[in-house]
Amino acid sequence: MKPFRYQAPSSVDAAVEAVEPMGVPGQGGAFLAGGTTLIDLMKLSVATPPSVTDIKNLSLDGIEEADGEVRVGARVTMAEAASHPIFLDRAPVLSDALWKAASPQLRNVATLGGNILQRTRCPYFRDNVSPCNKRDPGSGCAAIGGINRLLAVLGTSESCIATYAGDFANALILFDTTVETHRAAEGPRQIELEDLHVLPEDHPERETVLADDELITGYRFRLPDWARRSVYVKARDRESYAFALASAAVALDLDGETIREARIGLGGVATVPWRAREAEDFLKGKTVSEETGLQAGRIAFESAQGYEHNAFKIPLGRQVVAKAIFDAARKDVSGSAGQSEGAN
Repeated sequence: MKPFRYQAPSSVDAAVEAVEPMGVPGQGGAFLAGGTTLIDLMKLSVATPPSVTDIKNLSLDGIEEADGEVRVGARVTMAEAASHPIFLDRAPVLSDALWKAASPQLRNVATLGGNILQRTRCPYFRDNVSPCNKRDPGSGCAAIGGINRLLAVLGTSESCIATYAGDFANALILFDTTVETHRAAEGPRQIELEDLHVLPEDHPERETVLADDELITGYRFRLPDWARRSVYVKARDRESYAFALASAAVALDLDGETIREARIGLGGVATVPWRAREAEDFLKGKTVSEETGLQAGRIAFESAQGYEHNAFKIPLGRQVVAKAIFDAARKDVSGSAGQSEGAN
């Protein structure tokens, strides 16, 4: 780990003013909350921020609802959110995604602000030796011709096929979430979650539209009544604490067996949190059935490109989408939800 300057200011304004933007995305100072990703990358010298600004003293906590809108502070932990009644009862897909994302130890430390910004687990990015355009722009992508079993099949480019590793953002994206941020000179800003992450294209080192001195302070979203009919299905190598091979977040608005509206988010298969809008459009007005679910899965992966070791993710992802649609359609929404199954 390289030397860095540590600071723990007591206000959002002081926190963003303390971070040095370097003019190159990802090269300036870093914010620290739970640190479950940042500290690992600093130990590997993959991340070498000149300063670390701890936000432990900032008032960015709490989950509240007012005027039909839910607001979640960036320092809320995964565990706190996963067990909160709004998440459990009103949008079980959000709770499911958090329960299935990590071990209890990590869920009690990791915060939602950092969670959606967690970086890829691509081994070539983290080994700090192999060519990696995300870590060392212009060096090449060892993953394309290497061992790429866990990497992306959607949103890839000739420069990068690194998978977005998170779960929560793939569920949060269903509800047209607004990300609230704060920057030293510009002050508050609002960004649609779907616009926050950036496809790799020719510059995979640019992962989000955030500036180095821009801090996520919270999220805002509305939950329709039918968000209760939502699930998060995650296919992985083991049931406990493993990243997704393919996952699907689905919420359905049903009129009997007819789908009035559908929301689908995909994880484990794309370079960014992925909204399958073409599949959503296909489902409108369709009757729930096995074939309908499978066709939606096929549409969701029409643009997918598999590589030597990860092509299996395409048929797997189709099946996961179909299962999530069927599970959401059959979900009992007559009473309050309890803790999701499969927490670990």
